[in-house]
Amino acid sequence: MGRSRRSIPEELLLLALDPATGTTAQPQSLDLGLAGAQLVELAMAGRIAPDGDRIAVVVPRPTGDPTLDCALELLRRRGAPVRAVNWIGGPRLGLRQTYLSHLERCGMVHAVAGQMCGVLPTTRYQATDTEISREIRARLDTAIRTGVPPDPRTAALAALAHAVGLGKHLYPGNEGRSSRSRLRDLIRHDPMGGLVAHAVMDVQNGVAVQPRRSPAPAGRQAAPGARSAPEPARDVPMQPHRGTMARAVAH
Repeated sequence: MGRSRRSIPEELLLLALDPATGTTAQPQSLDLGLAGAQLVELAMAGRIAPDGDRIAVVVPRPTGDPTLDCALELLRRRGAPVRAVNWIGGPRLGLRQTYLSHLERCGMVHAVAGQMCGVLPTTRYQATDTEISREIRARLDTAIRTGVPPDPRTAALAALAHAVGLGKHLYPGNEGRSSRSRLRDLIRHDPMGGLVAHAVMDVQNGVAVQPRRSPAPAGRQAAPGARSAPEPARDVPMQPHRGTMARAVAH
């Protein structure tokens, strides 16, 4: 992608990658976190901005990152601000694999072939430069230990790490309880990161699938407890899902 700076989705994925097993922690919620991390990255690039609980495109110009630009274009096509919870809750087949493949091309991870149950080919990913992961982790550790407000990127990363449940992966056991609590508290230091993190947690709690009430038509009384159909999650990014049966990515 021609960038020296790692994006927040890439850093979130590296945080979730277990160096011993080559699998990713919290794989299901991580997919939601990656979609949310794209929104944070686009906001930091000045392309989108929060509008209440919605996301509005303010500058449709491409960023140069194909994966982010795909999300930006689909947001632009909506024509109106979209609820963050609906956007994050939409299907994103292959988004995690897209970022793993990018990290592999950049030389930050390498693929290790294997088999599941001795039959189905799988692929695990090992970090080739653990110093990068240690640097990312050190930023979180410093913010947690010192209590000094972190920079916006670190604050957003912390918010997303908490939202997808990486706290128990990064700071396990009873001894990590206070660190997990402080990780959660970092959510307040970046408004956009906080908005997206709460949307990720809402999706996991089923908020995105709750239908919204709408007023009854004129001259007609809505039945008690009646609900309108849920807002469709239109134009959400879907990555090509290649080789589903040929290769399974280890979680």
